[in-house]
Amino acid sequence: MPKHHQKAQSPGGSQRQLRVGEIVRHAVAELLSQGGVHDPVLEGHLITVPEVRMSPDLKLATVYVMPLGGRDTDVVLKALAANKPFIRTAVARRVNLKFAPDLRFRIDERFDEAERIEKLLRTPGVQKDLQQDSDET
Repeated sequence: MPKHHQKAQSPGGSQRQLRVGEIVRHAVAELLSQGGVHDPVLEGHLITVPEVRMSPDLKLATVYVMPLGGRDTDVVLKALAANKPFIRTAVARRVNLKFAPDLRFRIDERFDEAERIEKLLRTPGVQKDLQQDSDET
């Protein structure tokens, strides 16, 4: 295909990937928040689902999760993995797709990264540089 006919891919994927990812995210978040998965670990944790990334063929969904407070992440991931077939079936019922996407659960580390950057910005060396930049303008 000539270059002028190629569509530019956004960082999160195509528009369809983003839309389907958001639909799957809502379905998983609703399922977890309403106690639809009968697992003592999952029932004992409040889990947020900030993002779902879909593969280009929409057959794989990477579900990013974060337990409230960021504690017990390994235990929560194991519980989600153990209940993956049930969650996949429940999501398939809520989402109208040709194929039920396979779910892959990952911990969302954006919060940790944002905190690390915030701490870095508060270091004396960076504060000094920022102060010098504001004095020059």
